[in-house]
Amino acid sequence: MDNGFEADLITLIDDEGQEHEFEIIDELENDDGHFMALVPTQPDPEDASAEAETYYIFEVVDEGGEEQLQEVEDDALLDALANIFETRFNEAFYDGAE
Repeated sequence: MDNGFEADLITLIDDEGQEHEFEIIDELENDDGHFMALVPTQPDPEDASAEAETYYIFEVVDEGGEEQLQEVEDDALLDALANIFETRFNEAFYDGAE
């Protein structure tokens, strides 16, 4: 059964050269930059429920004409972004469920 939904996936390579697949769940562009909220994909549905509340925020930066993701190192900015993303998640998933 095709419900018309296709996840937007991205593969990141860590410092040890290991690949990790993530789903892009939201993007935000503001005066501070361009940011993505990502959740790790899990092949086993039981593992996915255990990490359902875990997501990561990365900044999209231009490195020589190529988009790269980097960690947000400013704790105050990271907290502000997390509040924005969580508000948007709640509006999308809970306000629309009525």
